[in-house]
Amino acid sequence: MTVPGRGEESRERRADHGGRSVGPAAGPSGTSSAAPRSGTAGSGGGSGPATSPAIAPGARRPRSARGGSGRESGGARGRAVRDVDALIFAADMYGVQFDQLALLTGGERAARAAAARWRELGYAETARLGPGPAWVWVTKTGLAACGLTYSPARPALSRLAHIRAVAAARIALEATSGYRQAAAYWRCERRIRSRHGVGVRQHLPDAEVHWPDETPGNAPVAWAGECWAVEAELSPKTVVRTVAIMREILGRTGDYGCPAAEVSVPRRPPRHARALYLCSPAALSTVLRARDSLGPLAARVEVRDLPAGALLP
Repeated sequence: MTVPGRGEESRERRADHGGRSVGPAAGPSGTSSAAPRSGTAGSGGGSGPATSPAIAPGARRPRSARGGSGRESGGARGRAVRDVDALIFAADMYGVQFDQLALLTGGERAARAAAARWRELGYAETARLGPGPAWVWVTKTGLAACGLTYSPARPALSRLAHIRAVAAARIALEATSGYRQAAAYWRCERRIRSRHGVGVRQHLPDAEVHWPDETPGNAPVAWAGECWAVEAELSPKTVVRTVAIMREILGRTGDYGCPAAEVSVPRRPPRHARALYLCSPAALSTVLRARDSLGPLAARVEVRDLPAGALLP
């Protein structure tokens, strides 16, 4: 399947992963208990394709999934930056807590060292914003050094739980062998939002996962060429609202930021082959009820538990 907007996504991916230097004027840089859910929370069973990668709870994100091979990278002024990929991850996700940063850098000591170096360079700030470990987020200087055009912002207190949950989902998914073997790409909500027209009222997913049409070594992947919408659900919306969001996601044909006439075009292939809902216990029953009311579209909605450690302490 060819996903509309794939060319733009490919350019974004090259911008993200084509180089890992960070500095002024630098370029942009499984086994699981979370089985597909069907029916009630404890029923198990499968609604989505059985071949989709399982999210490994609490899995360490391998360095191969992070895209970098070295601990440090030299910037344009010769500044050594520790764990460049983790810095970009923190920028993409609005921020991360230190226990999650440790998964990205290889341990607590490495996380502390990376954050200290980022602070020294003015690339990041750290503070205890809420329950659990302290947070680290990327400053305006750090975003510019990474070649990212996001508006700098400290993680909003009202969104801390959601930011953590989405980051946990990304870390867990990127740790799976299926994701690594396919060389898949996580397109974060912050990047989607940066392309989205100001004032346009559309639902934005928490992320998209893009699966290349061809994999390294031509390894067979059942979902090659697909684009998934990812939703992390912590607190229940109404069933009516959840159904409306599901239908909007599944009916979309154009990329975010496209002209209004291309958002949903009849007989054009859908942008999202499926929607992956990762749910807290509180939100699970509402999401299942919403999916069950979709009729034939329900086959394209996969519901799983959030990975271990996704919730704030």
